[in-house]
Amino acid sequence: MRPGNHETIREPERTIPVYRTSEILVVGGGPAGVCAAISAARAGAEVTLVERYGCLGGLSTGGLVIWIDRMTDWEGQLVVGGLGKEITDACDAENALIGPPREQWGSKDKKLAAYWGMRTAGHRGTVNFSPTADPEILKLILNDMVREAGVQVLFHSWAVASLVEGNSVTGAIFESKEGRFAVRGGLSIDCSGDGDIFAGAGAEFENDFDSVSAHARLNTSFRFGNVDMRRFLDFRMIYPEKYSQLMREASSEDEWLTNTAFVTPNDTIALFLTPKFSGYSALKVSDLTEVEFRSRDTMRKVLAWYRANMPGFERAWIHDTASQIGTRHSRRLRGTRRVDIAQWREDGSSAESIGMCPGLSPEFSTLEIPFGVLLPEKLDGILAAGRNLSCDTTSHAALREIPECWVMGQAAGVGAALAIRSGRQVREIPVAEIQAELRRQGALVSRADCIPRDREN
Repeated sequence: MRPGNHETIREPERTIPVYRTSEILVVGGGPAGVCAAISAARAGAEVTLVERYGCLGGLSTGGLVIWIDRMTDWEGQLVVGGLGKEITDACDAENALIGPPREQWGSKDKKLAAYWGMRTAGHRGTVNFSPTADPEILKLILNDMVREAGVQVLFHSWAVASLVEGNSVTGAIFESKEGRFAVRGGLSIDCSGDGDIFAGAGAEFENDFDSVSAHARLNTSFRFGNVDMRRFLDFRMIYPEKYSQLMREASSEDEWLTNTAFVTPNDTIALFLTPKFSGYSALKVSDLTEVEFRSRDTMRKVLAWYRANMPGFERAWIHDTASQIGTRHSRRLRGTRRVDIAQWREDGSSAESIGMCPGLSPEFSTLEIPFGVLLPEKLDGILAAGRNLSCDTTSHAALREIPECWVMGQAAGVGAALAIRSGRQVREIPVAEIQAELRRQGALVSRADCIPRDREN
């Protein structure tokens, strides 16, 4: 934490005011945290959601990770419902979402797959529903949803410590412009992404990573404006060899110039989710700082190269950079259940399923996510939802995506609300009760909930 400096100071003891006491405290307002708060409130609990930035959505808004990723399986069946579907439906209703129409999901038509492949919704020759959203509209929609649910929200407050009594988490301490304050919670849900609350409370976790893939890489995303994206996409489709040649030339000049330009709901804006830098830790401030510098330095080079070489980018300018750094991995909870790639490859089913994740490839089954991946082995009073779930590194690559965070967040909120309502520990709640409430809220809990394409009409 302090490179080359081991000096310490002693902070005087002080009294921390309790800002609020709530039945459920949700730490982090990213995809998992928003859904945890909304689902818990809809299940009848009093909920406080605390977020360190000034907006909801986490990486899906502040991080510009607006490509939502797959919500359908390889046959075109929707496997992410509930709040995730409500969110994408609301974006679509405001013309703030792009993706293939329902009748094309699962299509193996080569032309359709190629068309949508250029628009992040075609993978391995299959059209998928993996939409791209406008981040500013998404922020507004999430604001509406938490307020309609009755969630109490605090922005600009960073969790700095866990409150623990005996073996149970009882809330958290936050730093803000008003100084430090505490929020007590009958139950806490750690949606910090980095597992800050459960780690601070002493829960066991894993932090190994897959160094070969993009698993643990960091970056700050950015967007270019004044772009003719239709012209750019036509160039890629009609002259693929010329495009590939341009990318090869860029790579020989600088490996980071091969950044891919992704579509957005606005034809004049291009999204860049790379470069992804390896060798940095999401838990070290010096590393996070260096990645911010490197990302923006690279953005400047990418802009100059695209302007000079890529059709449609001749008059591009920097639209914005993400206010939130792109973190894929840091800590993973050691839960009462753990998803590993062998189990997923074998079958992927779970009697304790609280939602699903489409298979990594057509050879994989749709994974049924067990509730236990959100539940610490020993520590009480807390759940963990989002990319800090309990799983191995290979499975984590898919389970950290936004749709899966929506799924896990909604399940965590429901589990917490049922525990509060009944006066039991979360681990004492029968999963069947959680599943029933999730279905009442419109979630797709297991593969049995999916309607085959040939039976939809």
